[in-house]
Amino acid sequence: MKLLYRRCAGLDIHKDTVSACIRRRIAGSAKTAMEEAVFGTWTQDLVRLRQWLREHQVRQVAMESTGVYWIPVWNVLEQGGGKTPLQLTLVNPATVRALQGNKTDRMDAGRIAEYLQYGLLRGSFVPPKRIRQWRELTRMRVHIQQDRNRVINRIGRLLETVNIKLGSVASNIVGQSGRAILGMLAKGVDRPERLADAAVGRLRQKMPQLLVALEGRTDEHFRWTLGKLLDKLERLDEELADVDTRVNSEMAEHAELIDRLCTIPGVDRITAQVLIAELGTDMSQFPTAAHVASWAGLCPGNSESAGKRFSGKTRKGDRYLRRILVQSGWAAARTQNCFFAALFARVAVKHGAKKAVVAVAHRLLKVVYYLMAEGGVYRERGGDYFDRRNATRTAKKLTRRLERIGFAVTLQRRPLDPVAPAQVVAADVCSKCHSWRLGQCVHDKPRPKRSYNRREPTESMS
Repeated sequence: MKLLYRRCAGLDIHKDTVSACIRRRIAGSAKTAMEEAVFGTWTQDLVRLRQWLREHQVRQVAMESTGVYWIPVWNVLEQGGGKTPLQLTLVNPATVRALQGNKTDRMDAGRIAEYLQYGLLRGSFVPPKRIRQWRELTRMRVHIQQDRNRVINRIGRLLETVNIKLGSVASNIVGQSGRAILGMLAKGVDRPERLADAAVGRLRQKMPQLLVALEGRTDEHFRWTLGKLLDKLERLDEELADVDTRVNSEMAEHAELIDRLCTIPGVDRITAQVLIAELGTDMSQFPTAAHVASWAGLCPGNSESAGKRFSGKTRKGDRYLRRILVQSGWAAARTQNCFFAALFARVAVKHGAKKAVVAVAHRLLKVVYYLMAEGGVYRERGGDYFDRRNATRTAKKLTRRLERIGFAVTLQRRPLDPVAPAQVVAADVCSKCHSWRLGQCVHDKPRPKRSYNRREPTESMS
């Protein structure tokens, strides 16, 4: 194989040590020489590693994404210094796995350097530092929300132990009415009439059921435990508000992009912020929408042998991005007169609801890609899109259903409505983009030629 780099380095990173190997081609010869060293993971040790790479005139460095231990190494080497920064490549450990019986830290570093030297590594997508900071904020919000949900579930279980059935009457036990009732319970109020009188809004319409549900057997231990859980819930609400304030402040410069993403059904402000934090704002990292769907783990997998196709379950990807898109998919599937609801129903008939919502999340991500890459806002196709796509086939199918239950059907096509000026297809918009209701064509730009040596971001960041 042809060498891509005459001089490069590979790093095998662990919690306390970093094994480094430099491979360089000997001038006037086809042989290669190696320089090996082991460094600690203290900051001063990582600075010495960077200086060691500079002294050996290394510009290309590859490392494994080992837990979170690669992050400080990346940050120190990324700062670089000097006129020419180091070109770093992060690789999935699964792609550089050693053969059985040939695995040591030193051999791992040498193997990574060799793969890099021959151009056999595909780098993972590592966004700029500012985007990585946004990721930390949005992911922190996810974990705080999960802690909050656990506390709410514990409150619900605690109420059941004293036979208070608030969750059977109120859809949200920590809403405005629920908080007022829980606060009174923690203070020692146990009369159902006084507790039910704290309800507001539509919950007051269920007053008879509420009086029965709030009749329980409370004691001092229950009141103390409930008070502690309510205090913890209040602290988590404050933390969540602080994180939201920080995220809104950090992403204020992308307010216009967030507003455009919110035009997509099922996408709210929090979802748009997570999409920007996980994908970044530069879509040139992903050549096509199919690449970003594969990176997120939202496309069918390929498993075939001897002409037989096996499981097509989705691959592992960015779990935070996948999580928020699946949640948005459920919301979009319940939107009235929406294309995504029609897509969900179409797939769910054959494959079930869970696979259908993944298909909706896949399509949502592709729409997000085009909006972020090409601009514009989302234009709804309508819930009858699949019926209109082949009207004749839809009419025949519905006719057969009516005839099976005893009706005689005669079809007659009505005259077409005149086309409004706003519906005239622009000359520079292809039929596919027109069906997507995009204001400009996303297929008119020539695609760049792909190089075999180009390392495309296909793996997720750990």
